[in-house]
Amino acid sequence: MNFVEEARIIHPGLRELRRSLHRDPEVGLDLPRTQAKVLAALEGLGLEITLGTRTTSITAVLRGVSPGPTVLLRGDMDALPVIEETSLEYASGNNAMHACGHDLHTAGLVGAAQLLAAHREDLKGTIVFMFQPGEEGFDGAKVMIEEGILEIAGKPDAAYGLHVMPGAPGVFATKPGPVMSGASELRITVHGEGGHGSAPANARNPVAVVGVLVGELQSLVNRRFSVFEPLILTVTQIRGSDAVNVIPGTAMLAATVRSFAADTVDRLREEVTELANGMAAAHGCTAEVDIKSTFPVTMNDDAETAAALGVLSKTFGAQRVHVLTDPVTASEDFSHVLAEVPGAFVFLSASPAGLENPAYNHSPKVLFNDDVLGDQAAALAELAWARIQRG
Repeated sequence: MNFVEEARIIHPGLRELRRSLHRDPEVGLDLPRTQAKVLAALEGLGLEITLGTRTTSITAVLRGVSPGPTVLLRGDMDALPVIEETSLEYASGNNAMHACGHDLHTAGLVGAAQLLAAHREDLKGTIVFMFQPGEEGFDGAKVMIEEGILEIAGKPDAAYGLHVMPGAPGVFATKPGPVMSGASELRITVHGEGGHGSAPANARNPVAVVGVLVGELQSLVNRRFSVFEPLILTVTQIRGSDAVNVIPGTAMLAATVRSFAADTVDRLREEVTELANGMAAAHGCTAEVDIKSTFPVTMNDDAETAAALGVLSKTFGAQRVHVLTDPVTASEDFSHVLAEVPGAFVFLSASPAGLENPAYNHSPKVLFNDDVLGDQAAALAELAWARIQRG
């Protein structure tokens, strides 16, 4: 059995699937065309297929010849509402884009299913393939958990996922402990008194408060939180009047917050509430503050991560496997799975060879090299197989 060599054989089919998905991306929890393509690619593998009801998810179970550990492998399937700006012959034309590489994740997981199903007679355990919609802000992993993916074949003993990133193609990287940040959404709504833009003295302008808060929030992070306590707060939305000559009665700002500890967000809520109330009162307004946690910290299990690094180094060579020094400040809803099951989330760099200054995930110009698909499929298969062999 050599998953790397076997993956080279199925690579053309995986590349064709990936490009078909890239050409026709779908956003959110409802991905009917993507689901149909994946189901067609899994046909004939003898997997037990369960479809989601609240989302177009696919849970595929491969049962070996005898009982043993259960391992979950995950690939997310959704795209982003981004208009593609690449010159790829298979570029999207439908106002959405696989700008985060989920087309590779999906095709790579299909490849892992094909590789592992071919060795069912030697498999002493169970593998659950999690094809997940709605990772990009729709909480698809949580929906699949609520619909029972962690019970469908018994509680998994381990869970693994791969995510493509910019960089020289074919390099794997991860770390034990926190590997990606938790995410929260901050919204501040300021209530004032509307009026005519030509007579501000007759109104209480909430837009003025919001404008001050944009800068003060950055100062608050620097003043109230240690530089050794990672916290990122980025204001991304400001809303006021729909007419340029109207002072609105209400204005709002929203920000994304990234951190690596839950108590950091709790403290931030207290600090922002005090700041917003004070600023609003100074302008004769009032403020409401809401911070909603969306994703927990993506936390790799120490033992599973060490084992995964060993498996990847043995399979692909130590020169292609790196231990990250720092976690990534982006967030990931696979964190919901890792909060329930010990496992590891691994990055795979996948920029086209020789590309200088590659665009980052979510950019309309980002490019990913589907030459990595074979190794991606083999890596997932090796991680699952090795974990089952460990018992």
